[in-house]
Amino acid sequence: MDFRLVIDKNKKEEVVATVHERNGLIDEIETLIMSYEGADRITAYTEDNIIKLAYRDIECVTVVSGKTYAIDKKGDRYMIRKRLYEIEAMLPGNFIRINKSAIANQNEIEKFRLSFNGAVDAVFYSGYSDYVSRRCFSQIKRKLYQNA
Repeated sequence: MDFRLVIDKNKKEEVVATVHERNGLIDEIETLIMSYEGADRITAYTEDNIIKLAYRDIECVTVVSGKTYAIDKKGDRYMIRKRLYEIEAMLPGNFIRINKSAIANQNEIEKFRLSFNGAVDAVFYSGYSDYVSRRCFSQIKRKLYQNA
């Protein structure tokens, strides 16, 4: 497979892929390209600072007590002044809904922890964990089996 990148500020941006057949990778590339709006960062707030948080550094976006927070790879929490559905529309395809109030970066999920009562938690590399609803877990399993 060849890759060619041409940077020309005078031309309209266009992505062309020549492939033998459509597969999961091509679908992910298409989703990523079509969802890209020219930004790969989101404005986030701490008590003292305003930062631009890169999507690749986000493990999870969750709502706690009516406020939206992004949790990064170090486990630090940043407030985001947007609704969860607005953030979900901005994020690339590797972010998946894990429950009604959380979106996870599937590349940062270390494992799914099952408990005796049937509950499932997504455990991230930073140590942070959040529950996975049954509906979302069935969708995640379907997606994982398709890619296997």
